[in-house]
Amino acid sequence: MKRQGSFIQESILLLSVLFVIMASAKAQQPPPVTSSVTPDVQIVELRKADLWSKRTGFDAEILTGNVTFFHDGAFMYCDSAYLYQQTNTFEAFSNVRMEQGDTIFVYGDYLHYDGNTQLAQLRENIRMEDRTVTLFTDSLDYDRSENLGYYFEGGMLVDEENELTSFWGQYDPDTKQALFSDSVKLVNEDYVIYADTLKYNTETKYADILGPSRIVSDSGYVHTSRGWYNTATDDARLLDRSEVYSNDGMKVLIGDTILYNRQSGEGEVFGNMYLEDREKKAILQGNYGFYNEKTEYGLATDSAFAIDYSQQESMFVHGDTLVMLTDSTNRDIKAFYEVRFYRSDIQGVCDSLHYSSRDSMVYMVGDPVIWNDNNQILGNQIDIYLNDSTIEKAIIKDYALAVQDRMKEQQYNQLAGRDMTALFRDGDLYHVLVEGNAESLYYLVEKDSAIIGLNKTESAYLSMDIKNKQIERLKLWSSTRAVTTPLPQLNPEDARLGSFIWLDYLRPADPGDIFRSNERHSSEATEPRQRRFQREDVTL
Repeated sequence: MKRQGSFIQESILLLSVLFVIMASAKAQQPPPVTSSVTPDVQIVELRKADLWSKRTGFDAEILTGNVTFFHDGAFMYCDSAYLYQQTNTFEAFSNVRMEQGDTIFVYGDYLHYDGNTQLAQLRENIRMEDRTVTLFTDSLDYDRSENLGYYFEGGMLVDEENELTSFWGQYDPDTKQALFSDSVKLVNEDYVIYADTLKYNTETKYADILGPSRIVSDSGYVHTSRGWYNTATDDARLLDRSEVYSNDGMKVLIGDTILYNRQSGEGEVFGNMYLEDREKKAILQGNYGFYNEKTEYGLATDSAFAIDYSQQESMFVHGDTLVMLTDSTNRDIKAFYEVRFYRSDIQGVCDSLHYSSRDSMVYMVGDPVIWNDNNQILGNQIDIYLNDSTIEKAIIKDYALAVQDRMKEQQYNQLAGRDMTALFRDGDLYHVLVEGNAESLYYLVEKDSAIIGLNKTESAYLSMDIKNKQIERLKLWSSTRAVTTPLPQLNPEDARLGSFIWLDYLRPADPGDIFRSNERHSSEATEPRQRRFQREDVTL
């Protein structure tokens, strides 16, 4: 009985000791970790480290030597790290490397990674590689959930075609789309693009221009604020009144929309085209145009007009279609259909016109009419000789009619014949020669300006000298016939040659009046004549 009581006492004592030991051990365990990780977020896994340690009062686990983390398909490596299990984050130091599949590789000196948001913040000596593209920067935030990397303290993106730098930029490896802003510079072997904001696709090689930009090459430079540029083919679509300049700045092409290829030098313009050759002093405008900067060929249609300001008096020319051709020394302007031109000393209308600076000639066909002061000349074809200041000579072929408005009571001096040569001095008509079937009607005027009558002549040849807008001398030869009718005996029908026509209502009054139609009154219309300049002259 005594032995049994002793056993019970020993058992009680043993249980008491065990209870005390267990209670003491429980008191020495660290408090349970309270994690901020939500249930649907993957935990950052520590896969490897040479040394693990923990400091009192420091939340992070300290990892040293060949540290490897894994999170949601990506491996991250470094020399040392701080792991914060409570927040599902870590900091990585030295020889940092991220690998996402076999496409994305990121290197740097420092990384802060948040497993909850999948945001990797890398700093110093960063290199992000995506197959054929490499991004260099010192500050990169890479959002793995959106697969988007962006820098904000300067960076450079390099592919096999181009090198792009900017203060701020982002890159999407999925779409291959990069966005750059603030001091953007794209460097290609053949040109450089300076931009405010630029999108660039590393796969298609398209650069989308989103702000004021300049494209510079050996052949010239471009100013634009919106459009795109294919850096592989040098094709561009430039919007918002873009400007293309030759390398010397002497040729400029401007338009609402420009399709331009730097290699071929060809530009196609839609909307308010403006083409100027500052060296040759010529301007070509229209709502549609084409220009080849290598061949110096320009074409304009739709409200098209050209200005030649190479001489003292500028010439303004309008036609349905205008073509401008230039070479090292000369310039040609060809106008087709509904042609009208204005110069202060001469104006004209016709169906087709060719102006050549080589010989200062204007060739007109298709019902051509020219006006000088109070003189009108028309025919089947008119060739005009110009000098630096004014008209020198006009040659009218095959059929010619010259009319001088005496500016009183609808009185007109008239000359008609097969061919005619009109000579001008200081802008005034002073001599006319008619060859073949010459006819004339002119008013005989006394010295006191009194009109004696109307003289009518017919001859094979005729020449006339004019002074102070009055006939000073008339010469007829070969067989001639002349008759003078006193003014009181003059019938209205006798005051006009059979070919008489007065088209002053078609005359361009100023440079802005060149856009009207050349349509004649029905009683004065002529049968369509063969055009000298055909459509093949317009071909590119």
